[in-house]
Amino acid sequence: MFEKRRTAQKSCNAPQLLDSSLGRRARRGSRKTTHIMEKPQQAKLQATASQPRLQAVRGMNDILPGESARWEFFEETVTRVARQYGYRNMRAPIVEHTPLFVRSIGEVTDIVEKEMYSFEDKLNGEQLTLRPELTAGLVRAAINASLTYNGPVRIYSLGQMFRHERPQKGRERQFSQFDIECFGFDGPDVDAEIMILASRIFRELGIPDIRLEINSLGNTDERAAYRAKLIAHYDANLNALDDEAKRRLYTNPMRILDSKVASVIEVNKSAPILLDSLQDESRAHFEGLQTLLSDARVGFVVNPRIVRGMDYYNRTAFEFITDRFENPMTICGGGRYDGLFEQLGGKPTPAIGFGMGVERTLLLLDDKAPVATQDAYIVHAGTGAAAFASQIAETLREAGLAVTQHAGGGSFKSQMKKADSSGARFAVVIGENEVAASTVAVKPLRNATGEPIQGEQAIITSSALAAHLRG
Repeated sequence: MFEKRRTAQKSCNAPQLLDSSLGRRARRGSRKTTHIMEKPQQAKLQATASQPRLQAVRGMNDILPGESARWEFFEETVTRVARQYGYRNMRAPIVEHTPLFVRSIGEVTDIVEKEMYSFEDKLNGEQLTLRPELTAGLVRAAINASLTYNGPVRIYSLGQMFRHERPQKGRERQFSQFDIECFGFDGPDVDAEIMILASRIFRELGIPDIRLEINSLGNTDERAAYRAKLIAHYDANLNALDDEAKRRLYTNPMRILDSKVASVIEVNKSAPILLDSLQDESRAHFEGLQTLLSDARVGFVVNPRIVRGMDYYNRTAFEFITDRFENPMTICGGGRYDGLFEQLGGKPTPAIGFGMGVERTLLLLDDKAPVATQDAYIVHAGTGAAAFASQIAETLREAGLAVTQHAGGGSFKSQMKKADSSGARFAVVIGENEVAASTVAVKPLRNATGEPIQGEQAIITSSALAAHLRG
């Protein structure tokens, strides 16, 4: 291969060197120089061929341009709805100190025991963790900034989380979550508000088949009384419990209610119900929530088995669930965490929030998400056409239109193929005649719904182009 390349290079140089002795020496020099230059090239090629192609980490997926329109549709919808309800954006770091999650989520939970990406900072020995959920970091940030000093706040956040678990449908090791959090509110009115907000998000995304299930986890004393009843129930059915349930029996018995083991599910059917342990204040809060949801015409069912996965929850707990897949899937879940601020070193602050899984929600969108399209693709060729096309493109962008200007040259025919494949609604064609007349040729490619059409080409003045593309 390399010998053929040297021969080809020598024949290309030969007509310039003629037959002089200088030419012969130059040819010998040329061959030697070419040979010396090719050695590193050869080594580079061999090194490239021997290197394996790097892949994404398992369970951490790329979002390519063809998929990103659905993500953008989701992000634009949830942030718009959150702002309509008076919520403001807040962002916290992806990496936090490990004790933050151990203290907040609970040491005897699947997340802390099995799923956290934790590591030691080699520079200073600190124990750090990639956040497995958003609430703890947002509460930590609120405490550090005394965010509730002047009164309650409503916030929303959107970002990536990390949990080391087996990747499956709607459950990845890196996943995205939209969060709503309310700090400083203690009444059932804000509990109802965030569920109404979530219901609106699902409606505006075009996802109707979601059901809301609610429960009350009571306060600390009520849960302690319930915990004793639960332990007694499981002790009486010890032979039906698997090893995992037995391990949790005296540390976190409420988590056994989430078991997927058939024998444990059977035992859970006759387990005591936490709602029966509620006292007057918690019961009034839960009944007030139900009344507010009914008044807002938000459908719900009371599910006394909802316990949620973090230890910080109290009183209200809820989940939005879909049955569209083989097994029920929780798309959005949350509840009250009135003790979390104090648990993390802050002042007692009532709070409630929810997390909505982005990937899981996108599974329900099907093809309902609108495809992001360009308004125009500018095709240009000839003297002065590129400069005129740039002026036109910037004018249209200033008018709020999305425009792609062709780059890389090529014939009008090849550029029109690019315009058609771009998904743009119009092709704006500029040649030398258009430059001279300050006009453009406009050819419709798609209608307002994105379907291809065969439209008639029109000559439009550059000053009237933006209005024509809109109309």
